[in-house]
Amino acid sequence: MAAVGSLAVGGALEASAAASGTVKTAGDPLNVRRAPTASATAVKTVANGATVAIDCQVNGSSVTGTYGTSTLWDYVPALGGYISDTYVYTGSDTRIAPDCGVGTGSAQCADACAGEGQYRSSDSHFLVYDTNADGYSAVVAYWLKGGAGPFYVWNSGGEGTKVDKAVSVPSGGWVFYKVCVANYTTGKPDLKSCSDGLTDFAA
Repeated sequence: MAAVGSLAVGGALEASAAASGTVKTAGDPLNVRRAPTASATAVKTVANGATVAIDCQVNGSSVTGTYGTSTLWDYVPALGGYISDTYVYTGSDTRIAPDCGVGTGSAQCADACAGEGQYRSSDSHFLVYDTNADGYSAVVAYWLKGGAGPFYVWNSGGEGTKVDKAVSVPSGGWVFYKVCVANYTTGKPDLKSCSDGLTDFAA
């Protein structure tokens, strides 16, 4: 259930409206995901009954929870990730928080290796995570409309680190990307264990 908030004339959301809700599960803690999809890495959990402040909402993968089935996810900055709106009681069935402007998932490299990445379309940033101490750097390879690329965003900081880098994608333009691992280089890398490709659009 989406959170209750103030409405402007014509039903538009006030940018300053604060949204909050209460986590409602069958009793177990709820997973907080790095991206708005059930397959994304769980970064932590939040207890049943906890009150959460919702910064924005976005459509992602479909989840069936306490309040039915929905593709809506809530971004909770204090938790550093997304929770399915189907487990959040807010007193309304409608979306009221601003749109997060992110893609519908994150890409993870194959074979349980270190790379994970996400494109944040609201400000055209790539987030690249290194999740394992496997001796490789995580790298996003991406292409732009018209086939320009590949370009690379590296995370060579080691296990548990994140790189947040702005990239130039025209508003409304698309970006196609894969997440791989490789030995860091300033030239063309030898990419290994690449994920399937994802396409997203700049806001």
